[in-house]
Amino acid sequence: MKINFAPLDVSLQRRLQTSSVVLWVFSFLFLAPTCILLFFYLLFTRFWLISVLYAIWWFFDYNTPSRGGRRVPFLCGLKLWEHMRDYFPVKLVKTADLDPRHNYVLGFHPHGVLVAGAFTNFCTYATSFRQLFPGITSYLLMLNLWFRSPFFRDYIMCAGLIPSDKESATYPLNQRRGGNAVVIAVGGAPEALDAHPGTYNVLLAHKKGFIKMAMEHGAHLVPVFSFGENEVFDQVENPKGTRLRWTQERLQSLMGISLPLFHARGIFQYSFGLMPYRKPISTVVGRPIRVEKNKKPTAEELDALHQLYMDELSNLFEEHKGNYGVDKDTHLNFV
Repeated sequence: MKINFAPLDVSLQRRLQTSSVVLWVFSFLFLAPTCILLFFYLLFTRFWLISVLYAIWWFFDYNTPSRGGRRVPFLCGLKLWEHMRDYFPVKLVKTADLDPRHNYVLGFHPHGVLVAGAFTNFCTYATSFRQLFPGITSYLLMLNLWFRSPFFRDYIMCAGLIPSDKESATYPLNQRRGGNAVVIAVGGAPEALDAHPGTYNVLLAHKKGFIKMAMEHGAHLVPVFSFGENEVFDQVENPKGTRLRWTQERLQSLMGISLPLFHARGIFQYSFGLMPYRKPISTVVGRPIRVEKNKKPTAEELDALHQLYMDELSNLFEEHKGNYGVDKDTHLNFV
């Protein structure tokens, strides 16, 4: 295979963009296991006290992720994330106001491989979420597994990430003052296995937990579609029924995380690697769906709101797809 190396005269600006994405990819894929190894390694060195003191801190701080986490605005606003935004680039598109007197559940679609759009738009200040939606604070849900990693849990909480269990997700929605938006990549880890370029499969047809949560807390629902999310990585073909897909689904059911065999480009060459392609991601935030508080919704009420949400997401996709290079004959496929 011929390797297409990057030219030597790449501008400093592009080098900074690449460096920021290298950090993000490393953090997403390798930082958690690195932190776990570091924690245990220190126990057998003269720096053992660091791990012991951290363990004590962890004991007293254990419930913080389920109580809104610990966002650090300074870190969310670092220039680093603007470089990451410009690498793809990532853009946040507003279609309607969100009243800060209410709380919201934002359904993010599709998950993609590494949810680049969700992180950049809702965990950093690089795409002006605070300016577009004044008075709204976003909380992106992440698998509980990552909050069991020493050091790493504190790192991801800095960006406003919280665990994806019910207790953590409902904490911001219970705040009566309003102005909180819980962002859920509804398709989750299983949907990542369908994140192939040019596909628009949305794992939603039987996903009603987030709908019920919104009804129980009277949080308005907001459909969000991220155009380009599936385009930044290639993935080994894994159609349902193949041995590879069976293995991936089996591992996902056992570990809670999916293992898509993805690839794209490298740091110093464009032929292979785990760096995403420089392809635009445009995340469109739809109009809010008003939800009345209903502590015990019936199955019929739940189904009706779920269908309304799917219709609104489909309308959002149809309304904006022409702006982002999607063929007019392409439609969302709910699975």
